[in-house]
Amino acid sequence: MNRRFAIKTVAATAAMTMIAACAPMMDDGEDIVDIAVSKSQFSTLVTALQAAGLVETLRGDGPFTVFAPTNDAFDKLPAGTVENLLLPENKDQLVSILTYHVLPGAVRSGDLVGRKLSATTVQGSSVRIDGTDGVTVDGASVVVPDVIATNGVVHVIDSVILP
Repeated sequence: MNRRFAIKTVAATAAMTMIAACAPMMDDGEDIVDIAVSKSQFSTLVTALQAAGLVETLRGDGPFTVFAPTNDAFDKLPAGTVENLLLPENKDQLVSILTYHVLPGAVRSGDLVGRKLSATTVQGSSVRIDGTDGVTVDGASVVVPDVIATNGVVHVIDSVILP
């Protein structure tokens, strides 16, 4: 088997597994936090949201668009980064990083397809969104788009984005 084909097959299988794991959380009447809590692949994100004091904010009316990194995405960060960010003295930095993953309003992938744009995050900085070949945000790929929550939209991403 061709090595390139084998790598693409493994990547496609991993993506389909993640989509299958996320499928049950679509349109279940859950808010953004409920969705994250209900799936083990977001346990690091949930821990970070709790440490940052953002749980109640993301349970709010919104609407919000959240680019949600999986545990695997957090694992790509240098060793010790997550543990360091979870320390109480680093709360402001953690809040900045997490709110960089949130846009005001509900933005679905169909709104992004075929477009390149910059969007202002809740953190205040802009992210680059490229919908011309799939959808990426600051280089992180959206691996599961349009998980609908009662207060917005969640797009699962494969990397943590940093302001």
